[in-house]
Amino acid sequence: GRRTSARLALLRNLAAQLLQHGRIRTTVQKAKELRRVADKCITLGKRGTLHARRQALGLLYAKDVVARLFEEHAPRYRDREGGYTRVVRLPNR
Repeated sequence: GRRTSARLALLRNLAAQLLQHGRIRTTVQKAKELRRVADKCITLGKRGTLHARRQALGLLYAKDVVARLFEEHAPRYRDREGGYTRVVRLPNR
């Protein structure tokens, strides 16, 4: 596998790209692992506190992505209890 630091960096970058663009194309295993990270980020966004925003900044590093998370994504999912992301399998190219 990967070293822990490399895996965390990969998941942070994938989560930032997912939150920035709305959807991304990646492998099934990376997508399944990414769901956990992205759902936690959206849960932080739903809390909406300064502490949650700082925790999200510690996880994602990109201020613009965190701002988008708190302003656009979190209100969209305020009535849903988890399961914010979905893995859609694409046909082979």
